[in-house]
Amino acid sequence: MIKKIFKKMLRPIYPFINSISDRDNFRQEYQRFYQMQKSHSRFQMEWDERYPILNEKTSTTHFDSHYIYHPAWASRILAQTRPSLHVDISSTLHFCTIVSAFIPVEFYDYRPAELNLSGLESRRGDLMSLPFSTNSVESLSCMHVVEHVGLGRYGDPLDPEGDLKAIAELKRVLKKGGSMLFVVPVGHPIIRYNAHRIYSYEQIASYFSDFYIEQFALVTDRGEFKNNAAPSEATQQMYGCGCWHFVKN
Repeated sequence: MIKKIFKKMLRPIYPFINSISDRDNFRQEYQRFYQMQKSHSRFQMEWDERYPILNEKTSTTHFDSHYIYHPAWASRILAQTRPSLHVDISSTLHFCTIVSAFIPVEFYDYRPAELNLSGLESRRGDLMSLPFSTNSVESLSCMHVVEHVGLGRYGDPLDPEGDLKAIAELKRVLKKGGSMLFVVPVGHPIIRYNAHRIYSYEQIASYFSDFYIEQFALVTDRGEFKNNAAPSEATQQMYGCGCWHFVKN
């Protein structure tokens, strides 16, 4: 009982410490470093200013494979296609901010991001009603977004068909011959409310049956990236990351 109370008291001070041994190891390491740095005067060091982070002593650098690989995949495609302007709808901000260094980008989000970078325009946009005329956008991306639409996670209206309406809008605004980079979770179809939907490869292929699939890439459940994956590999995943490069016929 005393140990439980003690750990509860430590929680605000040690947000990443999960055991008493972790706490003791941290204290000992702190003291060693404190003694080492006493001969240096560049920084102040106080126990009350400690900020323990103890989950990063790993043999390799951890990363979220979905959100590392799919923007890297998309950036490489844009480096080849080199559109005069690229329009991104609500994908990760890391993507639009980096791509805008070499291609002008317009970024649209239901909750606009206050970004101030050369080559990048950030505006409000509703994926259910995009502010573009039909067949007008040459280069378009919407990655790890559509699976959320209609689930209310981001303050959007609840709508079981929200994802299909969003896809219809993306298809509408893309220019004939235009290029679209589209990413959603793949595996066995399921809704994990209110986080996201997971689609089968066949579902996405049917939604874009009037588009040409230039490429399909996949991030597997094991975090492996496959640049040219077979559709059958998508069905083997629980929560894979399917990356389609579509061209509008």
